[in-house]
Amino acid sequence: MSSLNLLAVPALVLSLGAMTGAAAAPKLAIEKYTLPNGLEVILVEDRKLPLVAVNIWYHVGPANEAPGLTGFAHLFEHMMFAATKHAPRGLVDQLMEGAGATDSNGSTDFDRTNYYDTLPSNQLELALWAHADRMGYLLDVLDQKALTNQQDVVRNERRESIENHPYGIVEEALFANLFPKTHPYHANIMGSHADIQSARLADVRDFFTRYYAPNNASLVIAGDIDKAGARALVAKYFGTFKRGADVAKPNVATPVITAERRVTVADRVELERVIIGYLTTPAYQPDDAELSIAAQILAGGKASRLYKALVYDKQLAQDVSASQHGYALSSVFEIDVTARPGHSAQEIETAIDAELDALIKTGPSEQEVQRAQYAIETSLLTSVEKIGGDGLADIVNEYNQYTGEPDYLAKDLERYRRVTPADVQRVLAAQLRKNARVVVHGVPGTPVLAPEVPVTKPKDKPPKATGTNADEAWRHQVPKAGPAPRITLPAAQSFKLANGMTVIHHHNPALPLVAAELIVRAGASANPPAQPGLAGFTAAMLDEGTASRSAPQIAEELAQLGAAIGISSGAESTRISFLSLKANFAGTLAIAADLLRNPAFPEVEVERQRSSRLAELTQHGEDASAVADLVALNVLYGPQHPFGHGELGIEAAIAATTRADLAGFWQRHYLPNNAALVLSGDLTQAEAQALAEASFGSWKAGALTANVAAAAVTTKANVVLVHKADATQTALQVTLLGPDRKTPDFAPLEVMNAALGGLFTSRINNKLREEKGYSYGVFSQFDYRRTAGPFDIAGSVRTNATGASVAEIMKEVKAMREHPLPAGELDNAKNAQVLSLPGHFDTNEGVGASLAGLFVYDLPLDYYSTLAQQFSTVTAAQVQDAARKYLVPEKLVVVAVGDRKKIEPQLKKLKLGTIEVRGVDGKVR
Repeated sequence: MSSLNLLAVPALVLSLGAMTGAAAAPKLAIEKYTLPNGLEVILVEDRKLPLVAVNIWYHVGPANEAPGLTGFAHLFEHMMFAATKHAPRGLVDQLMEGAGATDSNGSTDFDRTNYYDTLPSNQLELALWAHADRMGYLLDVLDQKALTNQQDVVRNERRESIENHPYGIVEEALFANLFPKTHPYHANIMGSHADIQSARLADVRDFFTRYYAPNNASLVIAGDIDKAGARALVAKYFGTFKRGADVAKPNVATPVITAERRVTVADRVELERVIIGYLTTPAYQPDDAELSIAAQILAGGKASRLYKALVYDKQLAQDVSASQHGYALSSVFEIDVTARPGHSAQEIETAIDAELDALIKTGPSEQEVQRAQYAIETSLLTSVEKIGGDGLADIVNEYNQYTGEPDYLAKDLERYRRVTPADVQRVLAAQLRKNARVVVHGVPGTPVLAPEVPVTKPKDKPPKATGTNADEAWRHQVPKAGPAPRITLPAAQSFKLANGMTVIHHHNPALPLVAAELIVRAGASANPPAQPGLAGFTAAMLDEGTASRSAPQIAEELAQLGAAIGISSGAESTRISFLSLKANFAGTLAIAADLLRNPAFPEVEVERQRSSRLAELTQHGEDASAVADLVALNVLYGPQHPFGHGELGIEAAIAATTRADLAGFWQRHYLPNNAALVLSGDLTQAEAQALAEASFGSWKAGALTANVAAAAVTTKANVVLVHKADATQTALQVTLLGPDRKTPDFAPLEVMNAALGGLFTSRINNKLREEKGYSYGVFSQFDYRRTAGPFDIAGSVRTNATGASVAEIMKEVKAMREHPLPAGELDNAKNAQVLSLPGHFDTNEGVGASLAGLFVYDLPLDYYSTLAQQFSTVTAAQVQDAARKYLVPEKLVVVAVGDRKKIEPQLKKLKLGTIEVRGVDGKVR
């Protein structure tokens, strides 16, 4: 190894006796009470940032659906975003985005439907006004137009996430075979096209009346709140609503499976997949925790049994996963494994069974159980670190629904901590029996889909809706924001080690967690022209063995620390991102430093990684959206440019890469004076300095290698088609080359993009989703780099609306160039940028990633403190100038991945120019 000039970092010696004890559960300031109308209200005070999360759960999902109305709860979730009596359609979304909301959305699961927003804390009243109007006054204006539109949207969502998504229908088959047709968990949560289309307005109104009453809901308000003030606002907005009829919990028996059920499902895939499922203990009931720990032992990372056996040792599988999906009527324990090329589903199943049999026969080791406990504990604490979205507010609501105790976190941690190896063995033997499971094999072939269901209009005009609650005139006024909180973003300090390595530190003692990023300025931009994917291949080898640790040892030690670690390589940098409990962070950092400084590139591991990357390349070719991304890069930059390919590169380059190539790339670019360590979390400045010096102080600096990239050569074609036979949707990417990250036009460009396609209420998404029903969502973004980066307008659209969708996109681009933004739209786009800034810094990982970006793009440490002002001063003239300068219609290239015989005639009618046909690899056909 001396030829690589590897520097030794002492290996961390681990033993069970040396492991640190579990961290104490954080104390959450939780208060729960119930309004006279039955609404449960849960207040959680957390003042770390001027943010507030409003999260409401209605205790209704597919578990409550009537036969023949599958997907109804999910369809109704969409309906709740339509107009209400006091808020015309689209107004709430505009207000929320203009107020700086993040994580605004809703979701449906088998047992509940939730709606959530995270906003600046002075906008709490706006969120309560909007959520209350949905609960109290949706029924007053619920009409056929809204229903018809959302039926289109939901059917597009089903096409995108199930029918046109690799293995989508394979995954759907699992639940269809675990549960009988009469069971509410039998059908996919989205339902079938036939049932979605057959929904009638009368059914929707009845569903609302039955389930969307205050006594069937729980409201969580978490964050920077004054509890007395929050109580008063809740009483104001929800207190006068009428109580609904009592809703009984679903009383559905789940039949026991007494004989193995097997099914084979053909899909448009290249690699075979095995999915095995079992009916298991309901959520939060005895033995549920044991099954979650078992899932972690089986497939929770590279130290897991299935990964080591199927991916690492036997090289049968491309990926493995296992989960205990907790539900009220019955949970589902699921194992998913995708085969490598040349291996079959039957081989995979046999190997899975061998590992399951061994685990059940002898049970897990103490060490395996402890690893799983650390991993779950770290994950839970990381989740409550975030206020909104799927974070603290949502977890509190989940605890409340399933246990009746919103302050259940300490008990949740404890139920995992008390699990023993004998417990896991006992539960697996009882519940993961071969005669009590469903086995699904997903194989390459032509999928069998239900017949196309036409869009129909009801013949009878429905009667006018009658509201439930009396109108209150004051609700017609949108509430004003409270006093604006001062936007104080997390401060960071920076220093350099003597070898030139940059260290950026942010102290956050709120939770006993630390997140870190190790960044090297060496991504795709550093790839030699003949070796696309070399940076990514090198990065993938970092945890495959060092001078003092083998790949299995690395995985074992990280697992024993409960550390979450990920390695990624992008356009401009390679990152090792990691997170752990503070007590285990020094050990985690020592391993991460070893990976960065001392990779050994063992030949046997190079070959394993080569096979994995070739298989991953095959998987990308199965996914229309991934193909569109890759082809768009190729048509923008050309095959000789480092950015003209995806992170994996191309098959020939992967096959030809040698150990010497990987070692040489590492030697040239992995240098302390080309790297940074970003630390965010429960570390003082002194602790950060000591850790950085201990792990990196002896790393030798070296001469930096400049990246010399070829000039971008964009295709002369205006439209590029990639054929995907019988695709139910077309993956679109309308693209051109934009500016670099340090452009002085950054703020106007971001405001312009927000209005055009960056926000949910943007012109393009509103037109294609809300008005036309062509898509589940189409959005735009600038992918900034150190040199010119892509601008993309991307999304999947209904096949027969491909041409119409492109035409609408072109119209919106033209309008953005020709007319200045109206004052209201300009203010909304600006405010969305300014006021949402704190929401990007509510976790240590978010802070770390943002600070890492400063290093990658040579931006000053105080960059974010001035960014709000930059956005605030953008004018309509600057936005229009930016659109005219960068959104040149003649330079836009339309990439369309879909059924050529159906979409090419549509695109020809648009007369956009030359049409070129390419393969999934981006090569011209």
